[in-house]
Amino acid sequence: MPAPLSRSPLTITLAVWKALLLREALSRLFGRRAAWFWLLLEPVFHVAYLMVIFAVIRVRHVGGIATPLWLMVGLLAYFMFQRASRQAMNAVGSNQALFVYRQVLPVDTVLVRAGLEGAVMVVVTMLMLAGGALFGLRVVPADPLLVLGALAGMWLLGLGLGLCSSVVAELSPEGGRLLLMLMRPLYMLSGVVFPIAMVPQPYRDWLALNPLVHGLDAVRLGFAPYYHEIPGLDLGYLYEWAMVLVLLGLMLQVALARRMVMQ
Repeated sequence: MPAPLSRSPLTITLAVWKALLLREALSRLFGRRAAWFWLLLEPVFHVAYLMVIFAVIRVRHVGGIATPLWLMVGLLAYFMFQRASRQAMNAVGSNQALFVYRQVLPVDTVLVRAGLEGAVMVVVTMLMLAGGALFGLRVVPADPLLVLGALAGMWLLGLGLGLCSSVVAELSPEGGRLLLMLMRPLYMLSGVVFPIAMVPQPYRDWLALNPLVHGLDAVRLGFAPYYHEIPGLDLGYLYEWAMVLVLLGLMLQVALARRMVMQ
């Protein structure tokens, strides 16, 4: 009788991630009727209603960029962060049944769900930009590397926040709801719907402490080099926050994995 094949820890982890990815993808894209359509509808709806508002008040350019492009790239960059963080936050609770298999750890579900959400947002971004091009917008970035670097930083920040918040949400549901409440003002305080560069001092410096501000302005600057970005724009600041949250989140996931599985 042949001896059973032994697998390395890396092989096991990759197999777990592949299985989780297939499960999450099927659930996210086909879990309900026209689920893929709703994924695209949310950013389209946000861009559309904000464009109507700016059209009513007759604002054609923001920070030197055409208003539709300014809104579109800002919202897409923000959703890269928001969707990754929110989906990762609920990953552990949604996959409790899988923890009966000792190969599956809570951190696996968070990493896979955030990775899937990042991939979905890449597709949504490409479709939105293609749609903008059909309406005559200049959607080709002047600095593609800056755009990619900023979007990657936004995703990493969402992943880090998701790693931390998933622990809080699983061990303390009240803490999870509090985190969601605290995250809601970020939509307004990150420069999604108004340019931070136009905010007077000292409030502008206070808002610039938010790393999302630097990510959003870096994406817009990558599309239009003549964009009036915030003074002191620093993409490294975004990555510093992202790496701190990722490392903190991984430590919490390892230290509290047993408690999360036993919940």
